[in-house]
Amino acid sequence: MADIWMIGDVQGCYGSLCELLTHPEIHSNPDAQFWFAGDVVNRGPNSLSALKTVMALGDRAVSVLGNHDLHLLAVAAGVQKMTKSDTLSDILNAPDAQEMIDWLRHCPLAHYDHGHLMVHAGVLSKWTVEKTLALASEVETALRGPNWKTALQKMYGNDPTQWKDDFHGSKRFRVIINALTRMRMCNIQGHMEFSMKGAPVTGGTLMPWFDVPDRAIKNETIVFGHWSTLGLMIRPDAICLDTGCVWGRQLTALRLHDHKLIQVPCVASQTPHSH
Repeated sequence: MADIWMIGDVQGCYGSLCELLTHPEIHSNPDAQFWFAGDVVNRGPNSLSALKTVMALGDRAVSVLGNHDLHLLAVAAGVQKMTKSDTLSDILNAPDAQEMIDWLRHCPLAHYDHGHLMVHAGVLSKWTVEKTLALASEVETALRGPNWKTALQKMYGNDPTQWKDDFHGSKRFRVIINALTRMRMCNIQGHMEFSMKGAPVTGGTLMPWFDVPDRAIKNETIVFGHWSTLGLMIRPDAICLDTGCVWGRQLTALRLHDHKLIQVPCVASQTPHSH
């Protein structure tokens, strides 16, 4: 099979993305495929070029939607306003802004192949691979449809923190999006807790979502980004690839079949001024 490189959060770090894609080990295989763990844009200095670079990879790349990608869609839809730390105006002001927004709207929230399930943030403990893909598909269908702007209005809020099969409407939509694009910590029952964004701590009542007991996905690997304070983590059941390039650390690629690791440093000129 062709090499598959799984890549952590780019967040507008175009210089580092170029360096990664031209690394001899990656560049030497013209058929290589790329899985991006979401948050291609925002906070870094060149969201426009980063997004265009991923789009230009065409069928060789799949990029799951992250919370910053969804935020860009929400700003474009008029549902959210830009914040001081956003670096999205170069995309929104581009002559082909609509093309980029439409491309993002058609990105998946979950991608599965070769025993690896990629999402941006995490998977609730009761969800199987099949269930995760089915629920992701519900949101994907809404984002790809004519009423996508209305759909995005439903995604903001921290409640509910757990999944119930009989949820419908905005509750259902919000839990799916929050789990797949925002979740980090959970309680022992697997309910999401959004207040903690730092590195996981042990000994409290909360735990990383991937350590919740009796998770439904045991024998396959969940690959995610979103958690720069956790950083690189490679376990049989969970792989975190967000190594905080946008905060001056590295951009990481991991080859799926043999876990060959390639990291490039943050390009100094692309470090943002503030978190």
